[in-house]
Amino acid sequence: MKKFKFRLQVVLDMREKELEERQMEMSRILTALNEQQAKLQNILNRQEDNTREQEELSTSDNIQVMKLEEYRAFGIKLTQDAKNQERIISNTKAILARKQQEVKEAHQKVEVLKKLKEKQEKQYYQEFLHLEMKEIDDITSARFKIG
Repeated sequence: MKKFKFRLQVVLDMREKELEERQMEMSRILTALNEQQAKLQNILNRQEDNTREQEELSTSDNIQVMKLEEYRAFGIKLTQDAKNQERIISNTKAILARKQQEVKEAHQKVEVLKKLKEKQEKQYYQEFLHLEMKEIDDITSARFKIG
């Protein structure tokens, strides 16, 4: 008996490779998103530190106006940096959502072909079993004719 061979195996292999590539792309985007969120958290921490230091300086006995102005300007810059980082995170999340959809679609394409392969393989072996049973019946009937 020759072994079952799926006619669309090359297509299935290509779609599995495409799925793997899409998953790797999504993984890279997810890693970038995590890094961007860590960067935002760092900015927010620096903002808190800056605010705290500014408050300490303004409550001290000898107020240093230039130093306070530096802290205020740095606080404004940090606020702008945080807004920019939030925009970057938002854009990355949108890209991630698109990649997740691509992975889902690629996965569905692979599953369709796998189910088709499974169905054809089952049918192949059922036909083989049918032919084998027919051959056994032929051998059995030939023995009774001889005997």
